[in-house]
Amino acid sequence: MNHMLLALFMVVFTIAAYIASLRLYRKHRRIYTTPVIVSTVVIIVFLLLFHVPYETYMMGGKWIDRLLGPAVVALAYPLYQYRGILKQMLVPIVTGTTVGAVIGIGSGLLLSKWAGFSSLIIHSIVPKSVTTPVAMSISESTGGVMPLTAVFVMIAGIGGMLIHPFVMRYSGLTHRIGRGVGMGSASHAIGTATSMERDTLEGSISTVAMILSAVIVSILAPGLTLLLL
Repeated sequence: MNHMLLALFMVVFTIAAYIASLRLYRKHRRIYTTPVIVSTVVIIVFLLLFHVPYETYMMGGKWIDRLLGPAVVALAYPLYQYRGILKQMLVPIVTGTTVGAVIGIGSGLLLSKWAGFSSLIIHSIVPKSVTTPVAMSISESTGGVMPLTAVFVMIAGIGGMLIHPFVMRYSGLTHRIGRGVGMGSASHAIGTATSMERDTLEGSISTVAMILSAVIVSILAPGLTLLLL
């Protein structure tokens, strides 16, 4: 019973932290007030202050994590709305996502190798640009550490969300399809949620790019890792 109450408390606390962060963001729309960032910081501070182990938090947090699947499935509705455009732009979307996936693998692998990281960290960082379940599976198959990979995935998602306005502004990228491909292939679900909030077409393209990127990285990551290490 105590475990059930503790799990329920963690679920309620996480939802409350996100709702409060969302209200803050609606009043003060800044990059640093993004709900994902603020709620994550609040939860981390809470766990540290009260010395709550991560395993204890995940007794309830795992139920929220399991909602990621249905949330991704819900993105099928805007895909249906823009199915005509998606069919017309299939080749550019697939090409752009493939290039983004290769750059995502190569940049993480080569930069971490250049920095002198161990092979364990390199294998963990390679799948950083795809959604967490896929990234962890790739990491496990190539010899990485799954919890470490999850951290790198979060960094990639939040980092992309934070810097994408500057990157797109200074690169002159204004087309919704190009922005969607970039966000989906580089910042997975967090980037897709950001794109969906800005424009449903851009978010739909980002969804497709996120899914394609997961497939492409799953195929290419093991081979490129062996080739370049």
